[in-house]
Amino acid sequence: MVENLGRQAEGSTSPRAVLVARRARALIARDDAAEDLYRAALATEGGAALPFELARTQLAYGEWLRRRRRIVAARPVLRAAFEAFGRLGARPWAERAQTELRAAGVPMDRRPSDAVDELSPQQRQIARLAAEGLTNREIGARLFLSPRTIGFHLSQVFPKLRVTTRAQLARALGGLDGPSSLPDGG
Repeated sequence: MVENLGRQAEGSTSPRAVLVARRARALIARDDAAEDLYRAALATEGGAALPFELARTQLAYGEWLRRRRRIVAARPVLRAAFEAFGRLGARPWAERAQTELRAAGVPMDRRPSDAVDELSPQQRQIARLAAEGLTNREIGARLFLSPRTIGFHLSQVFPKLRVTTRAQLARALGGLDGPSSLPDGG
């Protein structure tokens, strides 16, 4: 069945159909033919315009390489898949690629890239102000909260972002867009 679909896809003008069919054939192929099929899938004309399908193919090929103990060859393919999934916001796929990278011996940042999303709006606001260098007292004055409440919120934020200092907090929040929203407008 996959062979029939593969032949139909190769005759079509759809790069997606060709890429997916080639990947499917590689997934079920014998070891001696699989590598050529993965390479053909990655080289599909128009494949660059299909970043998700290309990344899925890179992941499958990287997994295939790693399982054959070709760790060094697997790393760049898995890294490309991981980065593509990250850019696309495909969190489950990025996590799968990250797991494969770790298995291939690549040290990875253990903090999830979306940890900032786990913060409440108030925690984000407090974290942003702390990262900007404000003290707990200054943050409290701006937000009409006690310094002790600010300290409590920061004690919740630091473990979520897996940081221990305000300098690390600033780096962890680097992905937050826009200025902090303050009640006094400033």
